[in-house]
This record gives sequence, structure tokens and C-alpha cells, in this order.
Amino acid sequence: MVAMNTDPVLRLRVLAAGLHAGLYTEQHLPLPYEQVWSVASDLSSELPHLVPFLREFRVPPGDADRKPALAVGRSGLREAFEVRLAPGSCLMQSRLIVGGMAAVPEGAGTRFAVLGATRPTALRPVQWLYGSLLGERRGQAFVHRLTERAALR
Repeated sequence: MVAMNTDPVLRLRVLAAGLHAGLYTEQHLPLPYEQVWSVASDLSSELPHLVPFLREFRVPPGDADRKPALAVGRSGLREAFEVRLAPGSCLMQSRLIVGGMAAVPEGAGTRFAVLGATRPTALRPVQWLYGSLLGERRGQAFVHRLTERAALR
């Protein structure tokens, strides 16, 4: 029997490669896992601070690992998502977008990753252009904001 690797960061890295993600950033953060994940997993309160074009992200309370969510952009645009949230792993999917975050303890800190990709194959050229022009910078900015907010906890 082959053991399955359950490292959420590794799983997100593989997903990013498979989706040809326009945004994928992975970094070691000098903060404890619990502090980092408390920010990353608090989607309703924290995601609008981490994603500049997002005004709100509505997720119903409760402990279910799959939940519906509604993203509302600063422009008023709305998009329904399915959210899968587990310790160290978050995957958010709409009909057009896949977003994800993952974290694992690493040494005295945390290995954290963030992913952003489009779902339809027809949007791959847009995703490639976004990734080559802005993807790395946006990913780094996301991780920087998350680190700042986690340091306050």
C-alpha cells in the first residue's frame, strides 16, 4: 500500500501546476502556524483585507468542511463559490475562478502558499498574461498582507 502525502502545501503546489495558475506564491513565514492559519482561515473577516478588489466574502458559520460562499467585489460584481476548509487547507471555487491557501508548520515558522487560477480553458491566455505581468507581485503582496495581519494576533 502506498502512503498518500497529506502535506497541504504540496497538494496546492501540484494543483497550481495542473491549472497553470497565474498566481502561485510559496514562502516560509517566521510566525507560528496557529497564528498564520487563524488569519488565513478567517475568510469572512480577513479575505477582504488580503484581496484588494474584494469588498466582502460571505461564508455561513459552522463547522462543515464544504460551504457555499459569496464574493462581492469592490465594483459590486458577485460570484458564488464553494469553499472547502480544513486545517491547513482552503480551496475556493466558482464557475470561473479557483483560489486556494495552504499552510504547514516548518521549523520555528510556517510554510504558506497561495494560489489563484481561472477554471475555463478558454481563459488560459488571460491567465498566462496575468501570471507573467502581475502574478508574482500580487502573490507576494498577498503573503505580505497576511504576514502583517497574523503578526497582530
